[in-house]
Amino acid sequence: MKHLLSFMLFIAFSSLARAQAPAYCNQDGVAIKGYDVVAYFKDSAAVAGNKQFSYTWQNTEWYFKDKANRDAFIASPQKYAPQFGGYCAYGVSQDHKSPTDPAAFTILNDKLYLNYNPKVKTLWMKDTKANIEKAEANWPALKDKN
Repeated sequence: MKHLLSFMLFIAFSSLARAQAPAYCNQDGVAIKGYDVVAYFKDSAAVAGNKQFSYTWQNTEWYFKDKANRDAFIASPQKYAPQFGGYCAYGVSQDHKSPTDPAAFTILNDKLYLNYNPKVKTLWMKDTKANIEKAEANWPALKDKN
């Protein structure tokens, strides 16, 4: 009986951990498909990172194009991490989670928003203020759902 209870607790906590995993982490444990999140801010571009300049944050490996970007992230990861756990910002505004394309990004008010693809980014950009408000309202209920 003791082993059964332990097993059931293990399954429950394993499911909870999976449900809370952010979208920015792929199956290999790499954030944003290896793109450098600091480069979005500094270069205004989606730039592939280099494993040589990596850092582990929130059980996820983040790649950067150089040491300076890695160090900037280490100093302030919340500043550079994408909003809504890396899920499609427009999707969250529509009350669902969707994966993202690292090239379909927007920086607004010093925050990184990713979208599913360039077409969805166009929808997102039509009314970013309203979309951000909707996404922020939806996110607390969505973030722990599968």
